[in-house]
Amino acid sequence: MPKMKSNRGAAKTFRVTGSGKIKRNKAFKSHILTKKSTKTKRNLRKATLVAESDAKRVKIMIQK
Repeated sequence: MPKMKSNRGAAKTFRVTGSGKIKRNKAFKSHILTKKSTKTKRNLRKATLVAESDAKRVKIMIQK
């Protein structure tokens, strides 16, 4: 049976932390930034964790 391929888009998007949780960047930061407040844009910079309900599917996608 051949090796499983990881989803390359997901592999570039998500990172696994030391404790095994999955980090992601927030959405809505690419364009139409003039109507968003400085506070909103600042908070969108921070990375956050993937929800536990989605973590299992993401781990399958990024497995090596």
